[in-house]
Formats: sequence, C-alpha cells, structure tokens
Amino acid sequence: MRPDDPNNRRVGTPLIPQRSLLQPPHTPARDIGTQAAASVVRGQLNSIYDGNTATPTPQTTPVAIEPTQAQAPRVSNTESSLIENPTYGRTHGDATDVQAEQWRHYHSAWQDYYQKYYERYYMGQVYQAQRALEAHRPEMTNQALTGPGKPEQPETLTRDEAIYDLRGKLLNNIRNSAKKVRKSRHFIPITAAVCVMLVFLFLQYNRILFANVEAYISPGNIDPANIIVDPSTDVVVSNDPKLIIPKINVDVPADYNAKPDYDSQMAAMKNGVAYFGIPGADSKPGQVGNTVLSGHSSNDIIDQGNYKFIFARLDQLNSGDTIYLNYNGKRYMYTVTKKQIVKPTDVSALVYKTDKPILTLITCTPLGTSLNRLLITAEQVSPDPKNALPAPEDGGSSSTATSIPGASPTIVERLFGSNGN
Repeated sequence: MRPDDPNNRRVGTPLIPQRSLLQPPHTPARDIGTQAAASVVRGQLNSIYDGNTATPTPQTTPVAIEPTQAQAPRVSNTESSLIENPTYGRTHGDATDVQAEQWRHYHSAWQDYYQKYYERYYMGQVYQAQRALEAHRPEMTNQALTGPGKPEQPETLTRDEAIYDLRGKLLNNIRNSAKKVRKSRHFIPITAAVCVMLVFLFLQYNRILFANVEAYISPGNIDPANIIVDPSTDVVVSNDPKLIIPKINVDVPADYNAKPDYDSQMAAMKNGVAYFGIPGADSKPGQVGNTVLSGHSSNDIIDQGNYKFIFARLDQLNSGDTIYLNYNGKRYMYTVTKKQIVKPTDVSALVYKTDKPILTLITCTPLGTSLNRLLITAEQVSPDPKNALPAPEDGGSSSTATSIPGASPTIVERLFGSNGN
C-alpha cells in the first residue's frame, strides 16, 4: 500500500513524504570479486552441459579488472529492480541495510511532524476564536451601552448605607438561626425556662430600673405658687400638711399620725411621706428638736401607692438648698446643713440633743435598693427659730423602733418570709 495513494488516505491523518531508505555505498573491489566468482561458476556449468566432465582448472593468476572512469558502474540485481520500479524502491529495501540509528531518526521525524501539526491546529482554532470575538466586540459594546441589559456601574456605599446593609445581613443571620432553634425539640423547654427566669429577674430588680427612670422625671406635680420668693413674708397656706422641695420638684402630703413601726410606715408612705417619731426625735414643725419624715426612693412595681419614687432624687440636695413644710396652716422653711449615709439599724443617728428646730428626711440608698439609709438634715430659718416651741416634755412618743423604715421586701424576701427593712 502506498502512503501517497489518495484512495488509501485516512481522514484527519497528516501526510508527509517518507524518507527513502538509505543504501550502503557500492564498493568497486567487491563487485570485481563477485564477477570473477560468477565467471568460474559459469564456466563449470557450460562444461557440464557440453559433456566435458573435467573440471576446468581456474586460472592461477586471476587478472584483476579495475574499473576506469570511462566504464559505467555495474548495477546489482537489487539496484536494477529499483531502477525498473522506483515506487517499490521508495518503500522496500533490505532490512539488513537499515541501521538502528536510522530507525531512530525515522521515528523522531514523524514525532516532530505530529507535534508541529497539532500545535498549528490548536493555535489556528484559538486564532479563529479570537478573530470572531474581535469581530463581535463593537456590536456587544454598543448593545451594552444602549440596550436594556446595560450593566450597572458599581456604586460607592456611604457609611449609613454600609451600616444598613450590615444590619440587614445580621438580622437575616439571626432569623435563620432562630428558625433552626425553633425547629429543635429543646426549643420549648428552654424558652419556657428563659421566660420564667426573665420574669423572676424583673420582679426582683424592677425597682432598680424604674427608680433610675424616675430619677430623671419629676416625681411630683409642683404648683408654682408654692415657690417662696421672699422667705421673710408670711404666706397663707392650707391646713393640709405638705413637704415641698423646689429643687427636686417634690410636693407631697405628709402624714404626722403614722407610728414608727414597719406596717404603719409602709401604709403612710403609700400616700406621701410618713412621720417617724421615736423617743428623742419626736418633735413637730415649729418645735425645738428633730422632726423626722421618711419616704420611698424606690419600691416594687406590685406595691400600691402613687409616691413610690418621691425621694428618687433626694441625694441631689446639697448644703444651702431649701425645704418647706406646711403644718397647721403655717409654712416653715429649712436650709440643708448635712447629708450622711447610715445603716438601717443605726436609729441613734436620729437622736441627739439640740436647741434648734431640726428637720431630717430619710430614704433608701443606693437607688433601687434598701441596703443603706440617706439622711438629709436641715435647720429652720423661717419663722424665726428663736420663737420655736420647746420639745415635748414626755418624749412625745413612747413607741420605739429598732430600724429606720425603708422599702418593701423584694420577691425573694417575700418568698422566704422576710418583711424587708
């Protein structure tokens, strides 16, 4: 089969001209010896056919016939066949005449050919694709600029937009996490336990929350007419006893009939401030001695009363601030002289000897708790304290108390049977 025959060519197989097989060069001396031997054999054969059985004696001295330049080179049988059939000569030859090195060159030539062929093939495909893209690039550009599918240019987000986007992502993650949690079989028990805990914490510490809120809100509705411009001028007031503190906007009723025991104090403080009269500190406004009034700075949300936070801002009073008491149709003015914090059981801090009319206000501190007691002490400046009535001779009150009144018990104290401070 001839490789260059168009009838036998396979589709997709590159064709290259094959190399002609290399033939060894002719050696003139070899051809001469061959011809001499052939002559001897031919002579013997002729003698046999002629009937002469004697073996001819070969020439003792063979004559060497050397070729000259004028002689034409002898052609072997193989070479003559190559001349007669050149196509056969290109594809066939004596296998012994081909060396290993020649075969290696032969196969290397084919490998180089296939490598270069496929390189050119794939490079041509890439080139054609590139040319096609370049041909359609103007059309695609015009469509992108004018068509409905025009790509949007990236926008620079502002700080607020970035924060809003981040908040949206966080909320989305929270929602996804919440959905997974809600599908869990432990969700309902855990949620119930958390709700119970939150309710318990709220009931236990709600007074801290509300007290701090009330500290920034006026706890009473003060009447501007109650603000005294000229303290030396007598002002006609009603017979309803009141405590007025303009600086912290307090205008609250005072109950001077309250007893110093815990239950009486808690009941009286629901309606305002309570008189806390104990032996040695049981004077009334206009008398020499200590007049003590107690009020809530915070209290539990479940407790009744409209004055649970009346003294939420009492700690804002300082020396020189003014306090007013309305008692028996007369107004008394006091000036703050001292502020101190004591323990609930330090009742002796209220009992001391004095020749002046004194006012002491009591409330719980820190705000929202009943750990300690805040005492605000003020001296009477109007009417003239020199005209004050003497202190009660019999002590005024025979009731005793072991602790200074405070807030109602918390939820834990209620559960364990405590009465609070």
